[in-house]
Amino acid sequence: MASAKNGSFDLWKINIKTQESHILTKENSLERLPVPTDDGNQVVYIHKTGFSYDSVKLLDLETNTSTALVEENFMSQVAFSLSKDNTTLAYTWPNGDNYELRLLNISMPESKMLLTKSRGLPLSPKFSYDGRWVYFSENNKNESSEIKRIAVNGGSTELLPISKWNWGTATGKLKITTRVDENIDAVRMSITDENGHPIIPESGIIHSEGQNGIVFFYSPGEIMVEAPVGNLKIRVIHGFSTIEQVREIKLEEGSQDIEINLNKIWDAKKDGWYAADTHFHLNYGGTNRLDPEDILLDLKAEGIDMAFPLVANLGNRFLEEDLFGWQHKELPMIYFGQEVRSHFFGHLNLIGTKALYWPWVWGPGYDIYGTDDIPNAEALRFGRKQDGLGGYVHPVSVKEPFKEGAGRTIPTGFVADAVMGEVDILELGCLWTDEIGTAALWHEILNLGIPLALSAGSDVMNDLYRTMAIGATRLYVKPEGELTLGSYLKAIKNGRSFISNGPQLLFTVADYEVGDVINTKKNKAKWKVLVHSTVPYNNVEIYVNGVVVDTRKSKNGHSETYSGTINIPKGGWVTARVIGNNSEWPMMDSYAFAESSPIWFNEVGSTMPEAKADAAKKLLKILDFSEQRMKQAYGNHKIPNLLDHFSKAREKLENMVLENNK
Repeated sequence: MASAKNGSFDLWKINIKTQESHILTKENSLERLPVPTDDGNQVVYIHKTGFSYDSVKLLDLETNTSTALVEENFMSQVAFSLSKDNTTLAYTWPNGDNYELRLLNISMPESKMLLTKSRGLPLSPKFSYDGRWVYFSENNKNESSEIKRIAVNGGSTELLPISKWNWGTATGKLKITTRVDENIDAVRMSITDENGHPIIPESGIIHSEGQNGIVFFYSPGEIMVEAPVGNLKIRVIHGFSTIEQVREIKLEEGSQDIEINLNKIWDAKKDGWYAADTHFHLNYGGTNRLDPEDILLDLKAEGIDMAFPLVANLGNRFLEEDLFGWQHKELPMIYFGQEVRSHFFGHLNLIGTKALYWPWVWGPGYDIYGTDDIPNAEALRFGRKQDGLGGYVHPVSVKEPFKEGAGRTIPTGFVADAVMGEVDILELGCLWTDEIGTAALWHEILNLGIPLALSAGSDVMNDLYRTMAIGATRLYVKPEGELTLGSYLKAIKNGRSFISNGPQLLFTVADYEVGDVINTKKNKAKWKVLVHSTVPYNNVEIYVNGVVVDTRKSKNGHSETYSGTINIPKGGWVTARVIGNNSEWPMMDSYAFAESSPIWFNEVGSTMPEAKADAAKKLLKILDFSEQRMKQAYGNHKIPNLLDHFSKAREKLENMVLENNK
């Protein structure tokens, strides 16, 4: 059996009669799916290490040694079946974007034989009892799982059609029509029966999100489901703009129709604001093989107007290269970008670019290109030359990145790149990192006088079952003129934006909007924050040069206005934040958060000397820590480009400190 009783997921042997157990593997990784041979002397199992090579292994219990039968980077959907005579392994294996079904003789691991491949993903193989067939599952174009089989000797695959589902009880059918502001519209939906079991439609991708543990799917506005008769609970939401509607009904045999109406608390597009997810993945190791058109429904239901799915590597495989350049120019718009991954220096997103950057991966931790002398700045410059934007994604995982010992939580390349003006955008909102901690880092960059723009991306892998919704963290942007890719990117760069994982905020100071510059001889100015939120939050906070200067407690309404007065400094910036302590559906992040881009005082990039010097000191400590890490990781390998890049950033920061001391 597999157990994590020792901390890592190891294989154990247990005596059923005495319940005595002893450990078989001590590899400090993840071992699962143990299949013993009939003689009890060997065990085939899956060995996963996270950021290294995964494998299917053969454990010899007599010698207590393991042999890798097959090995590869990141085998997210690997599974196998051992033939009845214990000689042949049928297993799924990645090949580029797809998976293949293969065979091998476990006594001769090099004896690999291709059984079948397809554009889909043949998964979960199982030998038939007589050993003549290999059965497997594969999702079709409608994202519904099908059962297929192929003869062990090869040939064509056969679909095993399901003529009828045996529910074991009486069922009924329910047609659900959803309207948003009186118009039939797409929604996110979750349905459970009286036992809490999810009810899902016959087709379309299904997700289970990890924050609340809720299974959900999307409806285009009209959808039919079949379920056991009895009580059903239906939950419906449309993006961040509507209050969740919950309907409880009693389903009878036969057919029923219901209609659910939702109303927007704020129509962002009507006010010129368009929501984007600048970082997610269409296909990334999941059980489905999605086409770009497949997410149009998701985007409509989530209220996302501009989507930037990123092509990315999965280990040593570069996924979806053929989709780069694919576009959907009508709302919701889709433009593929690229996630460039030097794990060591930090991940980047390049959006609005016309070509892929190479090398896609490099730096310490990679077997190939592991000692390349390339700063992330080179990829960022590449994106900028193509009129695109480039920046760091999921950058900070803790709330206090400047706390002693937390330097490792900031990407190794970020400070040098940001100080040298190479970074266009910073992903302040992301499901896998901390918004408060990332904002603390962002504020210090602003205090240097560097107008680093905001971005936000969910980083969901949409082909997975267990994943969040596209746009769970998002960027709202107010472009000038006609909405195009170019006008949207320009508005991002100019800071006409705010990020959110639920609350939506409109911030002004003396009637100036985000991205504007306040030029006034007055010492004070009135600020106003309009918050539209379907989820609870605690406070509205006003930051001037990184310091909270005003706070208002939540009024607990869905659309509320907060106001006050701030002192106007000689230089710097001001932002507004909405913050909460908790998370509840339909949110999928850990706490409610939204923050605006800055409004600048006197000119974009203006500073206050003390705040600038203090920021430089904090960032120098991170830069020193990052450089020492880099030198250790590269060892004796020559890296003149990287060292020069870090040296220039250090000189710039040190000069900022000296300027304040004069």
